[in-house]
Order: sequence, then structure tokens, then C-alpha cells
Amino acid sequence: MRTQESTIDHVIVDAVGNRVHRLCREYADRLPFHGWHHVNFVRTKAAGFARHNGADAAVVEVAALVHDVNYLVLRNSPAAAGRSLRREILAECGVPAWIARWIDEIVDEAEMATRGRNISLEAQALSDADTLFKALPVTPVVLAHRYLRENGLSLRELADKIVGEQCDVHDEGYYFYNPEAAATYSRWATANLQLWRCIKEAVDDPTVAELLDAVAS
Repeated sequence: MRTQESTIDHVIVDAVGNRVHRLCREYADRLPFHGWHHVNFVRTKAAGFARHNGADAAVVEVAALVHDVNYLVLRNSPAAAGRSLRREILAECGVPAWIARWIDEIVDEAEMATRGRNISLEAQALSDADTLFKALPVTPVVLAHRYLRENGLSLRELADKIVGEQCDVHDEGYYFYNPEAAATYSRWATANLQLWRCIKEAVDDPTVAELLDAVAS
């Protein structure tokens, strides 16, 4: 395990955490999927992955805290949609401007839809934590319907999004960057993506489509 001296004081990290927590409580009805339960999970896992790969753990932790504030700005939006709010939160909590810019870069780098194989160590740690939340076996069972409601998507649209954004990354071998995460969680990820491939096929069956319409009515 490699460690790096932190560039953000723990007092500032805590201030960002408290600010985001308050926002998540205040707008809980708008964040059934990306609420504090998601943010805190990603925060905890990302900091652990950062300590393991030698990234700046405090910077990664703060990036994790603000990585999904775009969902407070616009439903079903990319991370970049939250840049102004993210910068506002970071400035209020005393994060230096150059670190705020770095955090923005990390958040953009780590985004599932656009991330590449060779992203920074900080983005790798954030990405692995966020990806793990997606790959958890409980996510499609307990949380998928919350994602649909939060973002105004149909089941077909969500299946298309997951298969379109995640399957190539998985098949090309960098679904997880951390080798231990890949060894531990790849089986979950493979099963999860196979499930969504099957859902994508199922919703094209007219009888299944009729069933879904009946359930939704």
C-alpha cells in the first residue's frame, strides 16, 4: 500500500462532507438514488482505494463528496452540469481554487460514460468506488427503481444506458482499475451486466412490454 501526504486539511474535508450531507437531506425527495447513502458509500470506498494506489486520499474523498451534485442541478445529467455548484461548495468550505479545479478534472475523468484506460490515480480511486456501487448485487434489486424515478427514465432507457456505457469498458478489461477490486468484485460486475443485457432483450419482447405496461398503469 502506497501513501501520499494529503493536500487538504481534514477540517476542510469534514466541512465539505457536512455541506453535502445537508444538501442531500434538504433535497432528499429529488435524490432517491444519488442521495447521502450513495455519496457516503462512494466517499468511504474511494478513500480506501486512494490509500491503496498512492493517490491523494483527501482530494479523492472531497471529489467523491461532490461528484454527483449535478443531479441537484439537472435530472439525468453529466457530471459537468454540476460544475458551478461544485465550485461553490468547495469555495464555501475553504478548498483552494487550484485544488477545486483539480477536483473538477478528477470528477470528469472518472465519469463512466467517458472514462478511459489511462486516467489519473485519483480518478481511478473515485471511479472504482462509483463503479462498485453500480455493480453491487443489491443495486438492481433495491435501488434501480429509485434511479428510474430520480431521472425520469424508462426501464428500456436505463438498460440501454447501462449496457451502452459499461459493457465495452468491462469487456476491454478496465471496469475496475484496482487489481484487488477487480479480483474481488468482477464476478458481481459480470453478473450485473449480464442481467442488464437480458433486461434489454426482454423489453423487446411484445408480451413482456405488455406486462410492463400493465404493471405501470
